[in-house]
Amino acid sequence: MAFVCSATWIAKEGSADVVAEALKHLSPASRTEEGNIYYQAYQDPAEPNTFRIFEVYTDEAAFKAHAEYDHFKEYALGKAIPVLETRQRDFYETLDY
Repeated sequence: MAFVCSATWIAKEGSADVVAEALKHLSPASRTEEGNIYYQAYQDPAEPNTFRIFEVYTDEAAFKAHAEYDHFKEYALGKAIPVLETRQRDFYETLDY
């Protein structure tokens, strides 16, 4: 089984561009992490302050290691998360991987 995180980020009014720019750097860097299977960020065209991030890792340890990488600290913790109104994460395990 693989470990899955489905995140929803809602940017504070006027901060969507900051979040989008941070995710443009965070997403490709996250794909290079050991244990990462899939990482993709999405912006809702009807509600541009809403972002969804879908992440799949080989296991929960790889997901936890994600937060220790410099790119996560710089772009998520340093740029995007401070301008979020809300941040929700849901966790799953795959059935057939």
